[in-house]
Formats: sequence, C-alpha cells, structure tokens
Amino acid sequence: MTADLARAGSDPRPGFPLRPELRGIEPYGAPQLDVPVLLNVNENPYPPSDRVVADIAGAVAEAARGLNRYPDRDFDALRADLATYLLRESGVTLRPEQIWAANGSNEVMLHLLQAFGGPGRTALSFAPTYSMYPEYARDTATAWIAGRRAADFTLDPDEVVAEIERHVPSVILLASPNNPTGTALRPASIAGVLAAADGVPGGCVVVVDEAYGEFRRAGTPSALELLADHPNLAVSRTMSKAFGLAGARVGYLAAAPALIDALRVVRLPYHLSAVTQAVARAALAHSTELMAQVGSLRAERDVTVTWLRDRGLTVPDTDANFVLFGMFDDRHAIWQGLLDRGVLIRETGPEGWLRVSIGTPAEMAAFKDALVEVAGL
Repeated sequence: MTADLARAGSDPRPGFPLRPELRGIEPYGAPQLDVPVLLNVNENPYPPSDRVVADIAGAVAEAARGLNRYPDRDFDALRADLATYLLRESGVTLRPEQIWAANGSNEVMLHLLQAFGGPGRTALSFAPTYSMYPEYARDTATAWIAGRRAADFTLDPDEVVAEIERHVPSVILLASPNNPTGTALRPASIAGVLAAADGVPGGCVVVVDEAYGEFRRAGTPSALELLADHPNLAVSRTMSKAFGLAGARVGYLAAAPALIDALRVVRLPYHLSAVTQAVARAALAHSTELMAQVGSLRAERDVTVTWLRDRGLTVPDTDANFVLFGMFDDRHAIWQGLLDRGVLIRETGPEGWLRVSIGTPAEMAAFKDALVEVAGL
C-alpha cells in the first residue's frame, strides 16, 4: 500500500470520497519476499519447458501482428480448447458456450458476484475458506455471511441447510479442494447444497471453486459431473496451479449457457487480451506435458502429510497442492523461524495453523529441515 493510499484509507482528504467500508483496508496479497524457498502461494514449482516456452512465444508473436485490433471478445477458440481439455481431464462433455474465461479465477468470481450479487443480496460460504471471497462480496456491495465448517473442515449438512434458510443467499461459494484446508467436498455434500439452494426464493447460484481440482486424489470426482442436472451450478477452474501458469492470469468457469450469458453482460469489453488468449491456447496444446508434474506433486504432498503426522502434528486430508498443519501455540514464531532459514510458507487459516505449498523435493527437504530446527520435532 502506498503512503498516500494508506492515509486516504484511514482519513480521506476532502474531495476523495473513498467508500466507508474501504477505509483502513490493506490490499490483499501474500508476502512476496526474496528467499531461496518459496512455498507460500500454492504455485506450481516447475516452470514450462523450453519447448512450451518457444510455442507460447511464437503464439504471442503471431498475436502481436494484430494488436492494432481489439481481441475476440467472446474468445470462441479458447472456449473450445478448454472444453476439449475438460473432457480429457474430467470425462465431462461440455460445449464451448458452457465455458467462460477471464483474468484469473479471481475475475471469474467477481463476474459471478456482479451478475448475481449486489445491494440487497447475500453471498454465503463456510469458513475457514478462501480469504478473497468476502472481498468479492465487498467490492460488489453484496452482503457476506460465513457459516462454519465442521471440526474436520467438511460441511455439516444440517448447518448448510440452516444457514441457507436463515440468510436466503443469491450466491453460495464452495471451494473444493478448500483453501486453506485442502479439503475436497464429497459429491453428496455438493448435492445437498444444490438441493437446499433450489428452495431459495428468486433462485441461488452455487459456485464450486476447483482451482486445485487437478490435484485431487484418485476417486475424488469433479463437480463438473453435476452440471448437466443443475443449471444453477457453476464450476470454476484456473490455469495458474496445475498448468504452472500463475503469471499468465487465466481462469475459467463451466456452467449452463444461460448462466454464462449473464456473465457476458457484466464483463468489461474485451476483458481477455489477444496475448492472454494466445498464451492460454498454446499452453492447452501442451496440456499433457504441463500436467506431467501433477502426479509427482501429489506424491510429494502425500509424503509430506505422512512426515508431518509422524512428528505429532495435526494435518487434515488434502486434495490440493498444499498442506495445512498445526497446532502451534505461537504460529507466527514458527513462520518467522522458517523465514529466518530461507523458507517462506503461509501464516493463514484458523489460529494455530500454518500452510505449506508443495515444492520440488529439494524445496520440501529444506522445509522439513527448517521445521525440525524451529519446532524441535
């Protein structure tokens, strides 16, 4: 935050009418620090290969020849490529008109709240969960309600129904796998939410955020399988994590065509640049190669879970590329101790917990060595 904005957030000058609910608010973002081992923002630690980089560069160069023209604002070719990928990844057949894309899944979520939230409407989720959800609600003047997850971070069916009946939300946001816990929702849990949402007067959109969906364990289905029977369901994905393209900023969503059409109304004109479309399509052409590291990251995750549990720490089951672990009386001291040893993880989630992203074997070895020193394991 700049000094001027910080001052404006706490004490706006005359003529600077900052919205009251934004005063004193810090911008969202995990620490970006220059340390040897970066395991705090759930990135894929493996960069694209030289061959992939060359093809992306070629696609961008070709797109650059037409940068004097606006991009395809409906990005039909990219939507078709994403549908092809999802068929291969999840076995679900989708038409291009069932796909939407934007500048990361963050913008996808913002579009959803712009279309279905707003003043006088409520968005509901269940904490602990992704810390950006209440910010999407705030930015769209949507009321925000966070129910509670069970002790094991799953959803309690009775709690879900009670919260939906109590707050009558127009949007329900569910992360699966959940961030920061890594918990995947069982199909029955999602079905229960959808059934309760069907009873909301005026309608309710259920969003299942599968940003980490490719990392789910064998036998864990995708919510994409439920789309055909639920026109109020939207399933969000991203190319930032499994594809290793966090810097490209491409997120996407699958839903019924009528729901997609509502998002087209609120999106800014030409919101997906020609360069972004070119990068995404070139990467999708190499999806098999880019996904090759997903299996090794899953395996490294499972080894890390076992290692932490063997040392007496509590670790919930995780279907993501990160692990939540605890409990610590002073988690900040543990976080700082790791940072002092060149390892950056995330201080997030309920009090007492920490989260580590899964890195390369060398990075995970550095994390374990540092944690043993700091925590005395």
